[in-house]
Amino acid sequence: MKKSMKKLLCVCAALAITLSAATAMAADVTGSWTAEVKAPDGSSFQLTFTFKQDGTALTGTVLGAGGDPMPISNGKVDGDKFTFDDSFNGVTIHHDCTVAGDSIKMTTKTDSPDFPGMELTLTRVKSVPAAPAAPAQPATPPQ
Repeated sequence: MKKSMKKLLCVCAALAITLSAATAMAADVTGSWTAEVKAPDGSSFQLTFTFKQDGTALTGTVLGAGGDPMPISNGKVDGDKFTFDDSFNGVTIHHDCTVAGDSIKMTTKTDSPDFPGMELTLTRVKSVPAAPAAPAQPATPPQ
């Protein structure tokens, strides 16, 4: 009985170490990411992707030139790769992504001939530290 209990504890410990290592290797894409997109007419605009990762689930929004954030759906994370969909003007856009540090390589595709797929490189938006607060002015005594 003692041997089988020791064996069970060893297996549980090995499993816990393996799962910890796999979790440590997974990228966390939570935050804001931007990309500059060139339109067919030569103009360009910025896209901002805001992701919230919870384990292997991914939610968030895409903000484009239109000004209204579009929710993402079907978000799934698997290690350094993740996928999600969004919808623009009734067209569903599928995104395949690979993250490496503060950069994401993204490939998009649709079933619409009016909206060709593209490849983008997203860059993580760094948090800007808050400016120190101005010192408080001493209260002026009443006169």
